[in-house]
This record gives sequence, structure tokens and C-alpha cells, in this order.
Amino acid sequence: MYKLSALEIHHLFINKKLSAKEIAAYFLKRIKATDKDLKAFLHVLEEKALKKAAILDKKLAENKPLGKFASVPIAIKDNINIKGEISTCGSKFLSNFKAPFDATVIRLLEEEDAILIGKTNQDEFAMGSSTENSAFFPTSNPWALDCVPGGSSGGSAAAVASRICPVALGSDTGGSVRQPASLCGIVGLKPTYGRVSRYGLVAYASSLDQIGPFGHNIKDVAFTMEVIAKHCEKDSTSLKLPPETFLDNLPHNLKGVQIGIPTSFLKDLKGEVAKNLQSSIEVFKSLGAEIIEINLDILKYSIATYYILATAEASTNLARFDGIRYGTRSKKAKTLDEVFDLSRDEGFGAEVKRRIMLGTFVLSAGFQDAYYKKAQKVRTLIINSFEKAFSKCDFILMPSTTTAAFKKGEIQDPITMYLQDIFTVSVNLAGIPAISVPSGFTQDKKPLGMQLLAPVLHDVNLMKYAYAFEQAIKLDKIPPLFDKEF
Repeated sequence: MYKLSALEIHHLFINKKLSAKEIAAYFLKRIKATDKDLKAFLHVLEEKALKKAAILDKKLAENKPLGKFASVPIAIKDNINIKGEISTCGSKFLSNFKAPFDATVIRLLEEEDAILIGKTNQDEFAMGSSTENSAFFPTSNPWALDCVPGGSSGGSAAAVASRICPVALGSDTGGSVRQPASLCGIVGLKPTYGRVSRYGLVAYASSLDQIGPFGHNIKDVAFTMEVIAKHCEKDSTSLKLPPETFLDNLPHNLKGVQIGIPTSFLKDLKGEVAKNLQSSIEVFKSLGAEIIEINLDILKYSIATYYILATAEASTNLARFDGIRYGTRSKKAKTLDEVFDLSRDEGFGAEVKRRIMLGTFVLSAGFQDAYYKKAQKVRTLIINSFEKAFSKCDFILMPSTTTAAFKKGEIQDPITMYLQDIFTVSVNLAGIPAISVPSGFTQDKKPLGMQLLAPVLHDVNLMKYAYAFEQAIKLDKIPPLFDKEF
């Protein structure tokens, strides 16, 4: 069953070839057998999953209507609220926090009869590129257990790549779905900003955050998007658009499609990632696409712009964690000021503190004009540059990451870690959709991913371009350590 896609599992259930109980029990058993090495999950929702499976089997036996996601197990990043379940955001601060309500994406999945199988590990408050910043434990990469899975949605990516669940949700603020998808050899989508509701997602940087799905293939990601990409009245940034059909009319060639390559921006690309980009370009040419050179040199400022704006928003959003209303409270505190100070000191990890301090600094008197307002202007220039580029091409192609998965503990310098997101953060600054698709392997058999970027609201077209590429290269491989029954 671990080799099956989400769509295949759903169809086997609907056609009474597999029961929902068998499906849930199978993946729960697989989690128990493998997660001690992988550490993808913070909480496994065994009781909830089996209870839902029993309800689905009863509905099927009684010929009652079933949702389009019926019986599909899905893992959820631990910053997305499930009512009554712990939502830690990978932080000690929220180690005792039970979500009082469902996120909109959870409600939509439940309405379509998904089986919520567990909450996955992440960098604390989604701040990181390796899942080493989790307050609880680092997650391993299924292709090499001594390497990172990427971040911040590393737990979700590792769970899907190791086939302990067919699909998962993550959040992408600066590449946190696409970067781990690339390092783990799976598909990861960052939708257009506002296409998926953020209601119930614990905020990191509100103008950048977006929930996105992971899957083994494009069809599973498209299948998930058909469920979660709906307007939500509770999210003021949710776009008022009708549901779209992502799975229809998927092409096998790209005749007449123009692909933009930001050659000058990628001029320093070296080694196996550069070779992989070139081989991916050749695949697109063989599909009939036309290659066009575009100018996106402004993206060299994207990391600096992102880490000013994201930390400024984080400084504001994380002010609510004060040890008073929810979360853990310091036992050493004697006064109200000590409750604030000690609770935050004990509750937040080093990277979260670093970003709060950066954000507080760029918003402080005397520095707001020099940093924050200037970064907002550069963000506008980045948006304009993308609009200009898309007037010449249908989509843009570039690598998802600068390297394949690196070893745990290898990157100690924060700036070097921030630069891991050089190819991904601009997408969030511009609010456009982007997808990471497996595109090859390094000599030491680690996955590489290629990133496709499309104009705002061209999510469906983006899926179609990615699907044609996926079908041409056929790279649906399973990590050898997990390509077996447990």
C-alpha cells in the first residue's frame, strides 16, 4: 500500500477493495515501525484516525455520500490547528497548547472525509531551513538519515518521502514547502497568496505565510488543492474565487509554451545543481517549449528584503506569546514583568529570539525608514520585475535549492543557513505560485528539485507545466531505506 498514490488509495476504498480501517491501520503501523529513526511526527493521532476510519466504513456500507478525499491519510504540520489536539509549532512555549478550533484547511479536509494521521515536526514557529530548530528533536532525511530534510516543514516532507503517509500539509513563508520537497525528492506547492486560507495557521509573517501541500506526484498535490483551495470568510486575505479543477486536461507536451530562465541571476550556479538545471531545460525543450532569457537580477536583494520584512512581522506576531493567555509560564517568575521576560526566555529557542530581535530592531525608532520602509520599496520592485518577466514568458524555471541535502549540524552560521532560501523567498515576497518537482539525483544519490514559478492565480497552469515535466522524466522513486514493508 505504501507505493500507492493518494488518488489510488481513495479509488480502492470507494470500490470496496480496501477498507478505511485497513488503510489507517496500515499507515499507523508504518509510522510506529519507522518514525523512531525518522522523527517526522510530534504527535500521532491514532485514536482520531481509527475513529474516522470506522465512520467512513459505515458510511460506505450504508451507501451514504462520501467526500472526494475519503479514506486518504494526511499529515499536518504542527502550526496548523486541529481542534482539541496539541499545536506546539515545534516550540516549548506551546508544548501544552490544545487548539480551541479547527483551521479552515482542517475543516475542509474533514468535510471531504480525509483521515488526519498526525502532526509533523518543524522548525520552531516555522523559522528555519533544516528542521534542526525544533525544540524537541531534529528530523532526518529519508534518503540519508544523517542529513536534514530541509525546513521548516521538514517533518511533513520526510513523512511523504518515506511513504508513511501519501500526502501532507506544510506552510511556506520563504520556501518552507518547496525547499524540503526538493531535498526529500517529492512535490511541494506554494499556492498564490490568498488561494488557501490561513485561518488557523499560527502566524509567522502574515503577508508571506501560505499553506501548501506535499505529495508523491503532481496529481496528488492537485487532488489536495481541489479540497483546500476554497474561499474563507474568516481570513481577510482569502481570495473570493470559485473552486478550481486542478486534475482536468493535464498535458503531455508544452508546445507553444515559453519558459523564462533568469540566466544572469543564476550565473554563479555550479556543480551538480547547474548540470541538473541544464538537463531540465533540455527536457522542457523536448516537450516543445521555447526557452527565453529574462532579467531577474533584482532577486539578489531578496534575502535581505525577506529577512527585514519577515522578522518585523514575526516580532509583532510573536508578541502574543507572553506566558499570560496560553502556552507555558515560567515557574521562576515572581512579578508580572518576570512572567513576560522569563516565560519568553525559557519558551523561545535561539533562532526565534534572533529573529524577534532583528524584527524589533528594524521597526524601532530611527531605523524604520532605513530598513523596513526601504525593504517594502524593494519588495515592490521585485513584484514589478516578476510582472515584466511574465509579460515575456508563461513560467519561470530555476532550481529549488543551491545544494542537495546537507548533513545535520553542518551549517552553524545563521547567514549561510538563510542563504539556503535564495531561490525561494522571492516567490513569497511577490505572492506568486511556485512548485518544486523532483528533477534528478546527485552522484551520492540525494534528490534534487526544480522550481517552476507562474504569475498570480495561474496555479492550475503551473500544475499542468509541472505535470508534463514529471511525466517526461518519470522520477517517482522511493528512498531505499523505506522501500519495503515494515
